[in-house]
Amino acid sequence: MGIRVFRERCVGAGMCALTAPDVFTQDDDGFSELLPDRPAVTENHPLVREAARACPVGAVALTDD
Repeated sequence: MGIRVFRERCVGAGMCALTAPDVFTQDDDGFSELLPDRPAVTENHPLVREAARACPVGAVALTDD
């Protein structure tokens, strides 16, 4: 499973960083991004799925790669 953050959609709500802080962070402008040293994410990572669900604008997506 892969994770993608659509920066052009992100409004900086921070729900992903609050929900899964070991995977997401916010840059200096407040937009979400993936932590470069995040742990390997598996399909069973419940917080990542919750972070994607919690994003109010759908800027976080789970992918098959």
